Amino acid sequence: MQDASLAYPVRFSVDRPDRPLNRLTTFFRLLVAIPILIVLATVSGGAWEWSYERGTAVAAGAGGFLFFGPLLMILFRQKYPRWWFDWSRELLRFSNRVGVYLGLMDDRYPSTDAHQSVHLDIDYPNVKRDLNRWLPLVKWFLAIPHYVILFFLYVAAAVVVVIAWFAIVFTGRYPRTLFDFVEGVIRWHDRVIGYALLLVTDRYPPFRLDA
Repeated sequence: MQDASLAYPVRFSVDRPDRPLNRLTTFFRLLVAIPILIVLATVSGGAWEWSYERGTAVAAGAGGFLFFGPLLMILFRQKYPRWWFDWSRELLRFSNRVGVYLGLMDDRYPSTDAHQSVHLDIDYPNVKRDLNRWLPLVKWFLAIPHYVILFFLYVAAAVVVVIAWFAIVFTGRYPRTLFDFVEGVIRWHDRVIGYALLLVTDRYPPFRLDA
């Protein structure tokens, strides 16, 4: 068992179904997923803006994740507002559930709040102790090797999901090796998001699929 102190601050896993998956909803998965994809799109805007007595404040984001606001707070105040952290974490959890559903790993319709079979834990950072105030300026750049690898992993995962689609339609089961691979790709993706966009850790994401 991995030492908790060595675990990466962004941890992801999916419970593998111990029952046959629904073949009908699997067959029409892209079609039945449209409503939840629309819901996800509505909460994945590029910026949040709110008004208060002295004026208007903006926390710019990337695909719905708050990015520019936390970057400035870490840089100048060495703070990471908890509600900004909670928003980005819950949005990533929601998008993970939708991704898992599209990846055929669960046949339960994605919930907007319940975790279901998808588990994502992100450690809330102690900014003054755990984060270098200048590093957020370059994390997006330092993560470029991961972007390149993830591009090929996404392509491979798409092929694997197509193969899994045939397996589920004909047998009702998701082959474990294929399931583990898709789970690993999402885990890799989440670690890079946590490092480069959410800015929750200075630990460089590992180049591996497993936990």
